[in-house]
Amino acid sequence: MKGPALFLAQFAGVQAPYNSLAGLAEWAGGLGYEALQVPTTDPRLMDLELAAQSVDYCQQLQGTLAEHGLVFSELSTHLQGQLVAVHPAYDLLFDGFAPAAVRGKPEARTAWATDQLRLAARASRNLGLDAHATFSGALLWPLMYPWPQRPAGLVEAGFDELGRRWRPILDAFDEQGVDVCFEIHPGEDLHDGASFERFLDAVDGHGRANILYDPSHLLLQQLDYLAFIDIYHERIKAFHVKDAEFNPDGRSGVYGGYQGWLDRPGRFRSLGDGQIDFRGIFSRLACHGYQGWAVLEWECCLKHPEDGAAEGAPFIRDHMIRLTDRAFDDFADAAIDPALLNAVLGLGPRRGGS
Repeated sequence: MKGPALFLAQFAGVQAPYNSLAGLAEWAGGLGYEALQVPTTDPRLMDLELAAQSVDYCQQLQGTLAEHGLVFSELSTHLQGQLVAVHPAYDLLFDGFAPAAVRGKPEARTAWATDQLRLAARASRNLGLDAHATFSGALLWPLMYPWPQRPAGLVEAGFDELGRRWRPILDAFDEQGVDVCFEIHPGEDLHDGASFERFLDAVDGHGRANILYDPSHLLLQQLDYLAFIDIYHERIKAFHVKDAEFNPDGRSGVYGGYQGWLDRPGRFRSLGDGQIDFRGIFSRLACHGYQGWAVLEWECCLKHPEDGAAEGAPFIRDHMIRLTDRAFDDFADAAIDPALLNAVLGLGPRRGGS
C-alpha cells in the first residue's frame, strides 16, 4: 500500500493556496501527504484535454507536484462519470455538472461525459497512472426502493443499458492500461456489492471494471464493510480513507428523514472521530495484497477541513502496515526431515523405538 494521499475535490477554492495545483501541492506536502488525487473538472488544477494530448504538459504537472515531494495517485472524473447515465428525474439537478453548451440536452450531455472519460484514460496513461476514480451514474436509483412495484425486467434492462454505455469506455481505458475504479456510493447504480455484480455481468466481467473502496458509504447502508473486502478484494484498486458514524434513533434511520448532514443518523466524520474500524480495514487490505494508494477524502459535518486534512496524513501513516518478510516463529523452525514427518503422522517407526 502507498500513502498517505489526499483527494483535492473538497479543498480546492478561490483563495490561495487552494486556488492552484502548485498552491495545493505546497500545502498538502507540508502536511505530510505523498500524493494527490486530482479532480479533472477544475481548470485551475489541470486541463484534461491538454493532458490527454501532451506528454510534455503532463510532465509539467508532475514537476509541479515533485517540487513539493508529491506525485499523482489518480485522476478523478466523479462528476463526468455521473453524467454517463442520468435518470430524467435528475436532469435539472445534474445539468450543473456539465458545460453550458450541453445543459438541457441529455444526449449531448452523455456524449460529452463519455468523451471526458476517454480523455481521462489517455491523460492517466500520460501521467503514468494505472488506476482512475469515477462514478457509474444511475438510471435506476430513483427506483431503488421497490414501491411502486417495479415492472418485471426493469432492473435487467437498466443494467443492460448501463453496461452498453460503459463498455466502450472500459475498452478505451483497457487500451491505455488503466483500471476504472467505480466508487461504490448511494446515488449510483453501483452502490453495493450486489449492484456491482450486476454491472460486471452486464460488461461480461470486464477486467477494467474495478472498485474504489470507501467504507463510509458502506457503513451508512449498514453493510459489512470488512467482509466486502474479503469478497471483492481482487477488484479493489483504489481506496478512500473516510470515516462515518451511524446513530439511529426513534425518529430516523438509514434514509435520514430529509435532514441535513448534522442531524442525520448517518453522517461523515473526520478520521478517527467516527465508527469505522480502520485497523480492521488496513489489516484486511494488507492480507489481500492491496498495492494502491490510501487517499484521504475529507467530508465532515463538524470539524474544520484544515484540521481534518492536518490530522489525516499521520492517521493514515499510523494505520498502514509494512508486511513482514518472515513468520514470527521462524526462530523455532527446523529443517525438513521426511522421517520425522512420517513419524509425527504415525506413518513410520517411532524414533528411538521399533
